[in-house]
Amino acid sequence: MNNVIERKEKYIIDFARMIQNETVSSMCEDNNYENISKFIEFHELLKELFPNLFSISEYENFDGSMLLRWKGKETAKLPVLFMSHMDVVEAPGKWQHEPFSGDVDGGRIWGRGTLDNKGGLFAILKAADELAGEGFIPSRDIFFESSCDEETTGKGADLISRTLRDRGIRFDAVFDEGGMIMNEPVGGAKGMFAMVALGEKGCCDLKFTAMSAGGHASTPPKDSPLVRLGKFMAEVEKRDPFKREINPVMKEMFRRISPYMGKTGIITGHLGIFGKLLIRILPGISPAAGAMLKTTLAFTIAEGSAGRNVLPQEACIIGNMRFSHHEGRDSSIQAIAPIADKYDIKIEVLEEGVESGIADYNSEFFALIEKAAKNTYPGLDAAVPYIMTGASDARFFDRICDNCYRFLPFLIDDEQLQSIHGVNENLFTDTLVPAVDYYKILMTEI
Repeated sequence: MNNVIERKEKYIIDFARMIQNETVSSMCEDNNYENISKFIEFHELLKELFPNLFSISEYENFDGSMLLRWKGKETAKLPVLFMSHMDVVEAPGKWQHEPFSGDVDGGRIWGRGTLDNKGGLFAILKAADELAGEGFIPSRDIFFESSCDEETTGKGADLISRTLRDRGIRFDAVFDEGGMIMNEPVGGAKGMFAMVALGEKGCCDLKFTAMSAGGHASTPPKDSPLVRLGKFMAEVEKRDPFKREINPVMKEMFRRISPYMGKTGIITGHLGIFGKLLIRILPGISPAAGAMLKTTLAFTIAEGSAGRNVLPQEACIIGNMRFSHHEGRDSSIQAIAPIADKYDIKIEVLEEGVESGIADYNSEFFALIEKAAKNTYPGLDAAVPYIMTGASDARFFDRICDNCYRFLPFLIDDEQLQSIHGVNENLFTDTLVPAVDYYKILMTEI
């Protein structure tokens, strides 16, 4: 089926079925899945939609997460892995189209998971399925992984990566979700760029607890637990105790994107002279790029007394920390410890998180990503490396691969970017064929 219009129409029909198959990942209090059966049903749908690939691949089910192995010609070569999670977040709020409708309207297909991340899963499996149907055999083994809990615990990818490590399997390269194709991804950068994440900030959850003797609200003491926690949060925000640094990946990002940034490019293109200035002004130019400079700490949950007229004996807040590569988890926690001590607040690590590696932007794999992206999007100016501030399943595969790349070959706008985990998530239908062709280039040339 070479006609682009015919391919797109067929792709839309198949992709819509994936969107209509609801795969929200939700957990019970014991961190077990509420309903594994719906993910197994989704596996069956994938087998129906991509029969050529499944007929020649080894298939394994890991408690709802999936692993495929497509054997290649040369066993001496290290394999590669393509991954894209099947689960989605819940879809509350008022949508223009029902979140699990897969409706097509205005040149877009609508629904939860179109961008995060069933779109990537569809393009990867469709590319492999079409190649397999043509009798193509890859030069090396190609693995496909799709977890059912990326949006919750990440246990599926963790389990699969540990299992593969125990089997003695390492990957030459891993390709997962991450950046996409955008116009002006950084303020002032006039052009179209493929934003390829080479790694991601680590993510850990911290609990901050303040204690007191409690008592009746009619006689409030000075510096009660909630007041101390409030002062602590205000000081952390005001002092911003984390180290800011333009890391090597950001330097390469600016080297590649500066020629397109006009007058601002004079600053970003001469970091030896203007590096300190850029560190100060970058958050105003691009909040996302500003977050790459340092560890961030967001306070997300607060708990106090169960009674409206009762002073809490114990109050706590939860902070989600995204730690930078240059400061790391432990040093980032140490940076806020003096402020916590000042207000007699105890710090507890609830979830340590996983520290991500950094892939090589000088590798043959990054060059192939850029080649494939330019071939499928002729107007593309450059592939640009960066560090993700969010988390992905790829962090678990850093233990068995030195080059994990995080990129989805979809052209999106700012509105679509905001729809991820929000309302009205949608994907341009015109990006489906280029995305499939992008993965075909990777699979045939890897």
